[in-house]
Amino acid sequence: MPAQTVYLNGQYLPVEQAQVSVMDRGFLLADGVYEVIPVYGGQPFRLTQHLQRLRNSLAGIRLDLDVSDSQWSDILNRLIADQDSTELSVYLQVTRGSAAKRDHGFPSEVSPTVFVMVNPIPPLDPKLAQQGIHAILLDDIRWQRCDIKAITLLANVLLRQQAHDLGAQEAILVRDNLALEGAASNLFVVDGSKLITPPKSRYVLPGITRDLVLELAPAAGLVATEQDIPAQSLPGYDEIWLTSSTKEIMPVTLLDDKVISKAKPGPVWQRMTQAYHDFKQTLGQDSCP
Repeated sequence: MPAQTVYLNGQYLPVEQAQVSVMDRGFLLADGVYEVIPVYGGQPFRLTQHLQRLRNSLAGIRLDLDVSDSQWSDILNRLIADQDSTELSVYLQVTRGSAAKRDHGFPSEVSPTVFVMVNPIPPLDPKLAQQGIHAILLDDIRWQRCDIKAITLLANVLLRQQAHDLGAQEAILVRDNLALEGAASNLFVVDGSKLITPPKSRYVLPGITRDLVLELAPAAGLVATEQDIPAQSLPGYDEIWLTSSTKEIMPVTLLDDKVISKAKPGPVWQRMTQAYHDFKQTLGQDSCP
């Protein structure tokens, strides 16, 4: 198998040769942002929206980066072309760069560190459509700018691991008695023909898959709305979903110890999953010019 090629600061090189300074602020201070972009049929999916979210994250941490959408597209397409698979996940990370000394203040005259790698997306577990997943409710211990897709993910890591330790696949995070999102996913609930997701805020990541589900909802016969979801109300909904770019739409069938949707993925999830699949088949070409 050929060595994996990655992009680092203008160079394409084997991953084993990719190196950054130990003084990089991403390494020392987690001073950076990232983006994850799925690739279907060899085409970056919803690339325009992912790159806009990247720009929003960069602005959120006051980091200027002079890379156009067409330049990003060229980088991604070159890396994708080196892959045997056409079903992939792009990981893109930008840090503030390396400075002469470790200091909390922004350094002057440093160049951002830009890193991109591409890996195959593992196929979705067929058990998902039969069994759904187990999620648990946990207190949200993250910082107050969750709308920035920052590399400061220690709280998310700890929350996800706590869920795994308890036999669950994901944690649904609760702040001020409201269910907000998963440790690495967005949250939806189904109430009859109504699809509800928490509104965007500083405590919720503006998910690309989340927004696409909202777009597709009317064609699936659903009225989509953004409104607060009290955590205590979750077990009473017809269905609960969690969405992400690489896991797509995951039905929750067990929440803590409470059975959801009769312990199997519900009919509305089936409709939405089909609508999502159909959209992927027809819009695999959403790449930048």
